[in-house]
This record gives sequence, C-alpha cells and structure tokens, in this order.
Amino acid sequence: MLWATAGVALLGFLVALEFTARRYGLSGPMAGQAREVIFAPKSGFLLYAGMGLMMVVLTWRERFIAAGAAIGIDIVIFVMRWVADAKVTEGHPFGNGALWVMLGCAVIAVTRRTGRERALLLKGVGLGLLLVAGRKTGDTWLLITAKTRPAVLDPYLATADHALGNPSWLAGRIVEAMGPVGAHILDYVYIQLPVAAVIVSIYQLRKVAAERRFPRHHLVRTFLAIGLLGPAIYMVFPVVGPIFAYGGGAFGTGGEHWALANLWPHTPPPISVPHAMPFDEVTPRNCMPSLHTAWATSIFIHSRQGPRILRYAGTFWLVATLGATLGFGYHYGVDLVAGVVFALTIEAALRSLARGWDRSGTQLVAHGAAVFAALLVAYRYLPVDMARHPWLFGPLLLLAMGSVIHGYVRTTRLWEPKAVPALRPEPRPEMV
Repeated sequence: MLWATAGVALLGFLVALEFTARRYGLSGPMAGQAREVIFAPKSGFLLYAGMGLMMVVLTWRERFIAAGAAIGIDIVIFVMRWVADAKVTEGHPFGNGALWVMLGCAVIAVTRRTGRERALLLKGVGLGLLLVAGRKTGDTWLLITAKTRPAVLDPYLATADHALGNPSWLAGRIVEAMGPVGAHILDYVYIQLPVAAVIVSIYQLRKVAAERRFPRHHLVRTFLAIGLLGPAIYMVFPVVGPIFAYGGGAFGTGGEHWALANLWPHTPPPISVPHAMPFDEVTPRNCMPSLHTAWATSIFIHSRQGPRILRYAGTFWLVATLGATLGFGYHYGVDLVAGVVFALTIEAALRSLARGWDRSGTQLVAHGAAVFAALLVAYRYLPVDMARHPWLFGPLLLLAMGSVIHGYVRTTRLWEPKAVPALRPEPRPEMV
C-alpha cells in the first residue's frame, strides 16, 4: 500500500508538472521521457546508469542478457540513423537501448512474473526510471522558475556573502589560475554527479538480487527527494548565481546584457542596500539552496558505509563539487551552507521514516528545518548587517551549519546497531 500510494502521488505530481510546462510552451518530463523511446536521448549516460540500478534485482545471467540487448538495440538504431542520414544534432547517439530494456523488463514483470518476484522486478524498473524522471523533472522545474520568476534576489545573497569573505570570487580566481585542465576536471565532476550517485547506490544495493529485497534506506531515495523538494525553494528564493548576475555569462534572448556589472571573479560587489533585479526568461533560478552541494553531501554520507576506495571517492566528489559550484560562479558561499543543511535534514527525515519516528529523529529534523528557515530569513532581511559585521555573522553561519552536522552525526551514531558481546558459558561443576 505504501509503494502504491507513493506511486500514485508521484504520477499525479508528474502530470501536474506536465500541464504546467505545457502552459508555458515547454516540454514536460513525461513527454521528454516518451520522446527518448525513438529519438536521440538527451540523457544517454543517465539512461544506462538507470539500467544499471535496475539490474541490481537481476541475476548475473539476466544482467548480461540485459546489457547485451541494450547495446545491440543502440547499434541497430545507430545504423538505421546512419543509413537514413539522420544526423544527431541534439542529444546522445546512444541510450535508447537502455530505455527499451527497462520498459521490456516492466512488461516481463507484469506478464511473466508473479507475487514477490513481480514486485521486486517492478521496484527495480521503477528505481531506474525514477532516476531519469528525476533529472527531467528537475530540468522542467528550472525552466518553469525562469518563466515564472522575472525578478531575482542575487543582490541579497551577494551582500550576505560578504560575511563569508565572498568565497565564489576567490574560488573563481583559483579555477582561472588552474588553467583548462583543472577546469575540465571540475566540470566533468559537476556534470556527472548522477553517475557518482549510481556507483554508490549499486554498492548499497549489491545484495538485493540474493536477498530478494531492498534495504530500508539507500542513496537513491535521498537523491530523488532532494531533486523533487529543492526546486520548490527556488520558487520562493529565485537566484541565478554570480556568473550571471555579476559576470559575463548572462545574456537575454535579445542580446541584452542583464548582469548588474561585470565584476566576477576579480572584484567583489560593493556593500549596498540590496534590491530585486529583473532578469531574462531563460536562465534558471537554481541557486538557493545549492542542490549540487546537497547531492554531493548525500553521496559523501552514504559512501561512508563502503570500502576505503569508495570513501575516498565520496570525499573527492564532495570537495570537487564544492570547488566547481563556487569556482565556475554558479553559486554563492551562502548557497552551499544552505545546501548542506538542506541535505542533512532530508537525509534525517528519510532515515527516521525508514526506522520509525522517535523523539531523537523528530528533534533532528525539526532542528535542521529551523536552521534552514533561519538562513533564508537572514539572507533576505539581514544581508546588510551580515556584510557589515562579517566577524560576527560569518562564524554564526558556520556554527549554525556545524550544529546540524554535529546533531546528525551524534544522532545517527545512536541509531546504529551496537555489537553485543557473546556471553561466555559458565563453567560446569565437576562431576564427583
């Protein structure tokens, strides 16, 4: 019943988002996903990553068959496009095969499986499709924010960011000094964040095929929840980022330069009373909070359960993602603080839901939500005070974030099962 209710709610949300997108002349997530059955997919790598997640419920023989079928279908479609001289101008030349295999497994689950086996295979297919649908839902959300929020609040965050020493301006100069090689590495890490999530998720779900059940909580749940809930905050606090509001990356469709000034990354903006500024209808308002930071934080948390190489990879992905979000001018420093708090609050709520709500879980989620709300209020109504008193508000921001981190670590350690030492048998009395 829980899975059915969640499925119906998600379907209703996607349908509503589809109609909203159509209202603004955009393609919704469901239409975009259906289009990729035949046409060149925009999410080629992600489709194969979704198929990889689905295959955790299959046996090794079935995995080889599924992978071979996906590759074979992609080769056939590629040859057909080449014969028909249909050049792929948008999207990837591969990925259709992975989508076909996932849909085929759904058909097999309904027609050839029964009972628990059917439910397990459908959950696997749903997991793979949800990963792709979550990406497309996020893309649609971003387009809607650009259409529905004509004014952005970047001056507020740029002013509040003085409390942290304008880290985006500093990171931008560092990335500029690194040259093209370092920039390409950071860009690849930034773009391929879902692939890192899939790697960690496959490790977490590696025993599903043998145990014939999913664990109560895993990374995909957190990843999807962050992607679905985060864009709602964009509607409340629309921000485009320093590279657009204060740099050379913001141009409207008519060629007009919408940036307040060309300051990023060499000259921090002066402290002044902030105001909302108009912006184009193309650039997404996707800064507050930084969802890339939230996703990278969740990957870091879940990688702690893995072997050493996975823990190192999770740490690298978090550090590189933070460097990319700041160094490319996509986010302000205060966005990252809010993103960490947002991720830990979502993670705590999902873990509490999986293990059963208790007082410690409720307090942790309430504390994270309160800190996140306080950050938004401070960024909106106290930016000038934060900029003029950085030695007060800078440490306060870090302490607020640190309190959520400390609360999460302390509480989740209490939730971990404790190893109980085995009782040593009492010596038997000697026989007389």
